[in-house]
Amino acid sequence: MKHPFVLEAVWNGGRNSTGTIEAGQLQTKISIPKEMGGPGIGTNPDEMLLGAAATCYLITLAAMMERSELSVEQLTLTSEATVDVTNNIFTYETITHRPVVTLKQGSTDSDVEKAFHLSHKAESSCMISRAVAGNVQIKTEPSVLVDSM
Repeated sequence: MKHPFVLEAVWNGGRNSTGTIEAGQLQTKISIPKEMGGPGIGTNPDEMLLGAAATCYLITLAAMMERSELSVEQLTLTSEATVDVTNNIFTYETITHRPVVTLKQGSTDSDVEKAFHLSHKAESSCMISRAVAGNVQIKTEPSVLVDSM
């Protein structure tokens, strides 16, 4: 079964102009970020790729943990991307996911090991990670805790 997704975009002007995008529930302004010499209005492709990779990873990890019947108290994620700009050529180099998995009180050492394993496996199972494979290095640096209260 195929699932189509459609994005509509409007861009008014040259490089340092702004635009808008709409795709389902996503509706936002877009421009080049200030750090790269743009107006910094709304979001930009760099943030959107990071957002796609992070949300795909997080949802994949949550689903894998649920299927493995791990008792997760909380799941949080910080993801960071690095974009290199050399000779005015922009290269998306890395994405690093840093999930923090807090398991419920009473979780075993085996549960902790399984959570670490799944935290790494989710990256290679995520559709967005597979889409950028070979172009962007994706790393995972998980932390797994057991709730003490």
